[in-house]
Amino acid sequence: MYSILLIEDDVALNKAISVYFKKENFQVDSFFCGHDMIDALEKNNFDIIILDINLPDLSGFDLIKQIKLINSNIPVIILSACDLDSDILHGFNLGAEDYVTKPFNIEILHKKINVILKRSQKNIFYKDNHIFFDKNTSILVIDNKEIKLTPLEFKLLSLFLENQNQIILKETIIEKIWDSNENYVDEHTLLVNISRLRNKIEDDKHHYIKTVYGLGYRWCQDE
Repeated sequence: MYSILLIEDDVALNKAISVYFKKENFQVDSFFCGHDMIDALEKNNFDIIILDINLPDLSGFDLIKQIKLINSNIPVIILSACDLDSDILHGFNLGAEDYVTKPFNIEILHKKINVILKRSQKNIFYKDNHIFFDKNTSILVIDNKEIKLTPLEFKLLSLFLENQNQIILKETIIEKIWDSNENYVDEHTLLVNISRLRNKIEDDKHHYIKTVYGLGYRWCQDE
């Protein structure tokens, strides 16, 4: 389920957008002012942001700057009654993915969002309700907290996610992770590093890396 962060101070429009996208199986967190939105963005992950430019407390343009400082990768769609070319260009220059002028067709907005999400998801390697991992930016977030990986842990996690639900032989892991650097590593060293990665991404409720005894390991969707 994709998540939308909506900032629109028009109560009726805010409700209409929220109701529509919830019916379309989106999770929607909606706010009426910029400060509340920033607080939510700092605590949670969202797939896309829809924001109005004319807000009671902050300029939507200034808000985009803050959004990009918190998460430069999250796509932003501007909703605005301002249709001046200068405003539209300013929005794009700040990093907005699209600029939609009011009034608008909500079904067309839905199509735009689907296109943007499909494009942006190419960069996201893995996401569920516990883990967010972006290989391109090396960002790992566990329960809304960014976790630092060593270069070796990053390679291991990438390898598992490239081969989800497949058994990866221990010999294959050693070859792909270490032999490329002409370093000799035995199975004990592999076991230690798998254990360290597990400690960073797993807890009592979330288990991903399964041991396939006598063979190797397998990444499984959280059960």
